[in-house]
Amino acid sequence: MSTARTASPSPSSRLVRSVPALWTLALGLWGLSRQDSVWRDEAATWQVAGRSTAEITDLLGNVDVVHGLYYLLMHGLFELFGPGTAVLRLPSVVAMAVAASCVAALGHRLAGPWAGLGGGLALGLLPAVQFYLQEGRPYALVAAGAGISTLLLVTLLEGRGRAVHWMAYGGTVALGGLLNWLSLLILPAHLASLLWSRAGRDTGRRWTAAAVAAVACVLPLVLFSRSQSAQVSWIPPLTWHMLIGPAILLAIGGAGALLERPRPRTGRLSAAAVGLPLLAVPQLGLVGLSLIQPLFLDRYVLFSLLGLALLIGVAIGAAVRAVARRRPRAAPWVLPVVMAVAVAALLPQSLAKRSPASRVDDVLAAAADVRRMRSPGDVVLFIPAARRDTALVSPDAFAGLQDIALAESPEESATLKGTEARPDRIRSAMLAHHRILLVTDAPGGARPPATARDRMKRSVLRNHFRVTADGHARGRRVTVYERRTTGRSGASW
Repeated sequence: MSTARTASPSPSSRLVRSVPALWTLALGLWGLSRQDSVWRDEAATWQVAGRSTAEITDLLGNVDVVHGLYYLLMHGLFELFGPGTAVLRLPSVVAMAVAASCVAALGHRLAGPWAGLGGGLALGLLPAVQFYLQEGRPYALVAAGAGISTLLLVTLLEGRGRAVHWMAYGGTVALGGLLNWLSLLILPAHLASLLWSRAGRDTGRRWTAAAVAAVACVLPLVLFSRSQSAQVSWIPPLTWHMLIGPAILLAIGGAGALLERPRPRTGRLSAAAVGLPLLAVPQLGLVGLSLIQPLFLDRYVLFSLLGLALLIGVAIGAAVRAVARRRPRAAPWVLPVVMAVAVAALLPQSLAKRSPASRVDDVLAAAADVRRMRSPGDVVLFIPAARRDTALVSPDAFAGLQDIALAESPEESATLKGTEARPDRIRSAMLAHHRILLVTDAPGGARPPATARDRMKRSVLRNHFRVTADGHARGRRVTVYERRTTGRSGASW
């Protein structure tokens, strides 16, 4: 250890691991309910978690098999604690706190305590992490798995591991792959770390065995999910401007790696040898996959930001050392000052990501509008059918309202949105009622009707009904239509 590092007080190992976890936990609990809002992706988790195990299994045969393990986990939590925004999001908060502790431990081992503490604290402040930190989806859990598996790998590369560590490593990678099989991109990242540090042949053989076992566990899911690839057909093809974000991340990470002392080199385990591959390989791997099939969404490789946070920690550690050489007593204040500046600079984004406007829509806001606008004898209609998630998440708001287009419920049809009747039957049902509540997307977010059913619904509403009440909030719209007796005035479409 250099004299620069010992010239000023350093945080203890326990402090390095615990403070980032508590910090990230606090960031996650801050504004956790997002003003009692739930958007469409989280609504899918909510409504599936509320089904029985048998119903979830049937669903996975048709859709969302890639999230099957996560849905079963959330089903268990909903059974134990009941549905709610806190139960929906707390697993992500806790998982990201675990990931932050792993980054801190990695930084401490590879670049010193200040690097570990800085990297662990930095993770929770990254904008993408703040977004998915409070998301009822599996991406934070995958990040926790990535942190644990990387920490296990470093333990093994340092020669401190045993057979049980290799088993834990393979199991953690497999578990992450079952939560999101694109997390298997961590394996080539770890392979790059092995090659960089010139791990011995025995270590290489054991890593290969663990990696093959993990892939074998996940491969059936990968193959079966190909039959459901239509679910990601909405992702746009890769364009050059999509690469700007990853390029900036790689530039920041590269700058942090250059500040590591002693300088990173092949044949030595270092923060750069672990952090750079963890950041770069998943990002570049996703770009490569997206050239074959459009898949480029940052959440799929959210775990790569653990590498970025580790390298930011390296930069903070370098700043502490630089100050310690001249003003040893001032060195411990470097990290608090950096964090204060970062918190202040990112505060607008932090507040924005904790508001309902940070997401596309809010299913609970639409349910509240239905409660307010409904009258006895009303029926309900959804355009598109996927907007039925509002009723699935808030069934009390729709109690007594007949869903006139629905032929088979989501549970009966083993789907997310149910099966609707033929267009002619829906038309007859619409004309048989005096008042219809329509739940759809708010203006600006609504797309042209994509199915014959939706085109027919809009045509009937335009030609035979008039708008008597209309409200939209947080990306959803609820409109009350009453049957016209004469004329075509009041058309809304």
